[in-house]
Amino acid sequence: MRLTILGGGGFRVPLVYQALLGDRGDGRITSVVLYDTDRTRLASIGSVLRQQAAPYADAPVVTETTDPDEAIRGADFVFSAIRVGGLEGRTIDERVALDLGVLGQETVGAGGIAYALRTLPVATAIAQRIAALAPEAWVINFTNPAGMVTEAMIPYLGDRVIGICDSPSGLGRRAALALGLDPSSVFYDYAGLNHLGWLRGLESGGVDHLPALLADPAALGDFEEGRLFGVEWLRSLGSIPNEYLHYYYFARETLAAVQAVEQTRGTFLLEQQSRFYAETAGQPANALELWQKTRAERESTYMVESREIADAGERDERDMSAGGYEQVALSLMRAIAHNERASLILNVRNRGTLHHLDADAVVEIPCTVDANGARPVTVSQFTDHQAGLVCAVKAVERSTIEAATSGSRSAAIRAFAWHPLIDSVTAAHQLLDGYVDHLPELAAFRA
Repeated sequence: MRLTILGGGGFRVPLVYQALLGDRGDGRITSVVLYDTDRTRLASIGSVLRQQAAPYADAPVVTETTDPDEAIRGADFVFSAIRVGGLEGRTIDERVALDLGVLGQETVGAGGIAYALRTLPVATAIAQRIAALAPEAWVINFTNPAGMVTEAMIPYLGDRVIGICDSPSGLGRRAALALGLDPSSVFYDYAGLNHLGWLRGLESGGVDHLPALLADPAALGDFEEGRLFGVEWLRSLGSIPNEYLHYYYFARETLAAVQAVEQTRGTFLLEQQSRFYAETAGQPANALELWQKTRAERESTYMVESREIADAGERDERDMSAGGYEQVALSLMRAIAHNERASLILNVRNRGTLHHLDADAVVEIPCTVDANGARPVTVSQFTDHQAGLVCAVKAVERSTIEAATSGSRSAAIRAFAWHPLIDSVTAAHQLLDGYVDHLPELAAFRA
């Protein structure tokens, strides 16, 4: 079995390879092709992977290429994890928004829209190449904004493209462990969009354990989301939000916290990873050690502003190890390749599951996966509050896709203006113009 990783020079690729090394089953991935536009990054990550493979006699063979067609042709699975504009683009996404008094997180609000506008044309071009060169391949999309990118790729790939994210499964796992439940035995009634969803039930043994969790302050305070949102707010909601909803529920406080620091998250990661790639180029024999050190620092500082607002303290080991995206990807591939039935929370077409959205809307929802792909399962319907927020953001996603596909400035303005975290049409115009001035990929949207 051959896996192609688009964005193969990306910092988190070794997580995927480590998961493959741990797969000892029949029919596992035996060949990994890394594709990237940056040869230096490719060489660095290639060195990390080869050092990871050293203890294994039968590790998947790793090859590297800067030719996208060579990478795609013959693939059984394609894992898409590209970052158009690199981390330099992310710093612009953040800074333009913050300078206008708007939250600039990379997948939420203004930053996410700007990121999508330059990413979607590349993602759809990739989808067309896959459809032409490897029509039987399954595409696992981790390119952010994951739900929006997946929806834009579906016209070319149909249900053979599936979006993944580790946030929902991590939330469910942490909530189950807080009650002493076996996470593998629990059904997570979770629904929403990528980075915008809620855990509404923890079902095990015919019993929903979420009410017991909400009634137990000690258990709620024992994991990340409980500390982020607070006992009182979670009880008021009657559900546990995805961590990214902190940007919505505490928007004013988060904006103030981010504006108060000298360095945005994107700038931190840009400096950190630039240092890693430079050091690895000079010390290729130490590539794995350098990567492990850099990753530990990266994970411990994740969403630091939100945790400071909530006085949530440092992330503990359970919060950092509770179900990474690489395990979601591995489980998805095994279920499809070997018809091993699995239950996973994925980004797929709604198909009438959630009544407030149309059948083709990509949602993040529990699915049953086998050789035929992923099919959403029945979950509880949205509350009015959840439906209102999800429908508003879905409208933003679709206007962004329209803008990226057609080059329409008016569609781009609508996307910014409609977003719940952007409170002014005037600000929407200023945001788009600011991004156009700093991002060459968005020149088509110039007034």
